Order: sequence, then structure tokens, then C-alpha cells
Amino acid sequence: MMTKKIRTGIAAAVLLMAPIAAQAADMSRPGYREPAYSAPSNWNGFYLGINGGYGWGQSNWSGSAGNFEVTPKGWLGGGTLGFNLQTGAWVWGLEGDIDYVNLKGTAAAAFCASCTFKDTWLGTLRGRVGPSFDRWFPYLTGGLAYGNMYMDTGAGSVTKTKAGWTLGAGVEFAFQGNWSTKIEYLYVDLGSATCGSAACALPADETVSFKASLVRAGLNYRF
Repeated sequence: MMTKKIRTGIAAAVLLMAPIAAQAADMSRPGYREPAYSAPSNWNGFYLGINGGYGWGQSNWSGSAGNFEVTPKGWLGGGTLGFNLQTGAWVWGLEGDIDYVNLKGTAAAAFCASCTFKDTWLGTLRGRVGPSFDRWFPYLTGGLAYGNMYMDTGAGSVTKTKAGWTLGAGVEFAFQGNWSTKIEYLYVDLGSATCGSAACALPADETVSFKASLVRAGLNYRF
């Protein structure tokens, strides 16, 4: 009889505790909340941004006065303006930028102890294309590059503005609202310019070429 009463009491206690336990379980389990960030539905629109990075290059001097190579390198930074159009999963864009550049190098030659090459500003106007993966936009890019070529022999110098081409690739990530960040690589070829015998105080003209690799990070705001 006693055993039967104990069993009945335990069963009643279980029945009474079940809803309380269920309620406690519900209270201890946090409710689902929507993430604070909602990925953009597309990459359409104009955007403004800033960029900065590092560059290194090669400047070949050739002519009857002598042949040698200068390897300029340094940092760069500037602004960006662009526009994207998304069609389905693909993004098509046009981007322009202008950077202050501090690429500089020197080398010794037969006609000067310290021949210097500098690039102090550089701009590009490029197309961009790539697939969109929600917040991610990997892209290929290429187009026009333009900048200055400063050549100094120590006895004379000349600065030329040159236009060339650029090719590269990058990836952009939308991380908060209309903000996105990117990293990219660009190969730039500005062709060649002449360091004339009169301006550079040389026995003969020198043809000077310039090619560079740039790695840049950027921050964009899309309107």
C-alpha cells in the first residue's frame, strides 16, 4: 500500500513539474533575431571611396649614352569614383581614381653617379566585371592608366605626362549597409619617354620606360 502511494505521489509530481520545466526551457532558450546586417540586393549605383597601398616598378634607360635599370618603389593613396550596374549575378562597372604616388629609385650609370626616376601621381580609368556572391564581388579590371615620369641625371631633369594601360584583379566585400571594402592588384605600363640630351645634360638622348605593380586596399560608400 505504501509503495503504491509513493508511486502515485511521484507520478503526480512529474505531472505538476512538466509544464514548469517546459516553461523554464523556453525561457532559457534565446529567441531568434534577424542579423543586424542585411546583405545588399545588388551592387547598382554610384560610389565614392578612398584607397591606399604600395607599389614597385622597373624603369629601363637605354640609348647611346648607356643602358641601365632603375627600380622605383614606394607608397600611394588617393580617391575613387565609380558606377556599377548589376544584371543577374554579374556586375559591370566603370571606375576612375587619382593617387598621390611616391615611387622613387636611383641607379649609377656611366654618365651620372645617381640617375633618379620618380612617379609622383597616377590615375586610372578602368572597367570592372565579375560575378556577385551576395556580399562578395570578385572582379577583373583593365583600361587606361596615366601619370608622370620624372627623370633626373643630377645635371638636368625633365618631367613628362604619359598615358598607358593597366590590367588587374580584385575582390570587394559589402560589410555594413552601403559600405564596402576592397583589395586589388594592378599592373601598370606607362610606356616610355625621352630624357633629352639638352634637358638632362647627356651626351645623347635616353629612352626611359616605366612599368609598375600596385597593391591597394580601398573603402567605398555606395549611394
